[in-house]
Amino acid sequence: MMKKNHTHKLSTCLGRKLMNFAKNLWQDDRGSLMPAVATSILVLTSAAGLTVDGARMFYVKDVLQKSLDSAGLAAGHALDINDMESDAQEFFDANIAAIGDVVKSSEMVINFSNDNKLITLTATASVDTYFSRIFGVNEVTVSADTEITRETRGMELVIVMDNTGSMRNNGKIDAAKEAAELLVEAVYGENDTNNNLWVGVVPYVAHVNVGDGHESWLSEAGLQKIDNGEYRTTEWSGCLFARDDGEDLTDTPPSIEPFEPWFWPDEPAYNSYYRPNNWIHNGVVSIYEANSRSLAKGPNRGCGQEILPLVASKTKVLDAIEEMEPWSFGGTATPTGLAWGWRVISPRWQGLWGGDTPSNLPLAHDAAFMDKVIVILTDGKNEFISRISQLGGSDYTAYGTIQDMGHSSIYDARDDVDDRFDEICTNIKDDDILIYGITFGSTPDSSTRSAFEACATNPGFYFHAPNNDELQDVFDKIGRQLSNLRLSK
Repeated sequence: MMKKNHTHKLSTCLGRKLMNFAKNLWQDDRGSLMPAVATSILVLTSAAGLTVDGARMFYVKDVLQKSLDSAGLAAGHALDINDMESDAQEFFDANIAAIGDVVKSSEMVINFSNDNKLITLTATASVDTYFSRIFGVNEVTVSADTEITRETRGMELVIVMDNTGSMRNNGKIDAAKEAAELLVEAVYGENDTNNNLWVGVVPYVAHVNVGDGHESWLSEAGLQKIDNGEYRTTEWSGCLFARDDGEDLTDTPPSIEPFEPWFWPDEPAYNSYYRPNNWIHNGVVSIYEANSRSLAKGPNRGCGQEILPLVASKTKVLDAIEEMEPWSFGGTATPTGLAWGWRVISPRWQGLWGGDTPSNLPLAHDAAFMDKVIVILTDGKNEFISRISQLGGSDYTAYGTIQDMGHSSIYDARDDVDDRFDEICTNIKDDDILIYGITFGSTPDSSTRSAFEACATNPGFYFHAPNNDELQDVFDKIGRQLSNLRLSK
């Protein structure tokens, strides 16, 4: 919202000098009609001169105001607080330069309120006179001012976090949690809730856990499997297979394309090195804890922490982040995490999440002043844990084993998943969703870093944090950008 208050002070000394001079000349009776003729010529010439100088001043006044308005809007749209003043100055200088030598000098001053919501700008410009200088008026200063109110926008934000086993190395999981909490604090500020701000958390490993309360998303065969099939002696934890035929890269809702419940199959004990998931003994599911992060056997082996869909409460978001821990087995399947991040904020999933997520969420894309944002972090590359061919060539993932995917090589399977990541990034951006990408630590190779940079909405939305301290700086910067995004109109 912009408010203008024009002030324009022109010197009156020129008019006073002209009137006094004409009066004295008219009263001079030393030469018949000459005083009257001379006065008329002087008045006409002065009027013409004043018209020319006045036109120049009004022209400069108009350009000055437009330059100031554009500068204020540029500052209001800046995502980073540190860019506000420099962006405003750049726009002001570029616009005022359009009138070249007409302006002798110009200056702009910008001030921000404590919460950065109100931006006040003032500017002055000096204009040389032409005709008026014969009366001692060599230049005139014109001024302008404007105010910009940065209106608060809404946001649906989902944080997609790598929770794979490698995150336990060098304190990375703790650093990631602390950094993510900085982002959340920056977006929420001191409040536990803000108008039209909703945040979700998607932990991912080689699959994603949507929660066991979403049986309605399963196919008929999937429902039979968890209710009446061979897995009946244990509970389904909520992990899902990636869908076939390209649907793993879409936000298609389950009413159109249902899901299959993910279970790690029973595996024979070929040798201790490959740690088979030999969980059925005499037709009874193993007594091992079903969802232990590192020791589990059974159908839910390696099924990680459950998604937190969109909620209003900062406390609930921080709790979900704090609960994250590294999960063994499976490898890393970033496209699966990114796909579920999309589904958490896709309007096609409105009313499907339940729980603390209101039934009108996620909102439609055309909801006024709302943005949809995904922040995704990984500490590695898409990877499958190698196993012997009798066990499918790899650990079990959302795609099954590499043999289930039609590959005999870990490297071919990884290339396949990398291609899926590239495609889903494109699909999400085509859906008008902003993506911030973060690679973390020394494990992400150059191709992974390039893929995340290409995935981000623009190069400025990609960050690489080589260590724990720099990761906190990255999340803090993104948090401030997102906080400003909510204030930009």
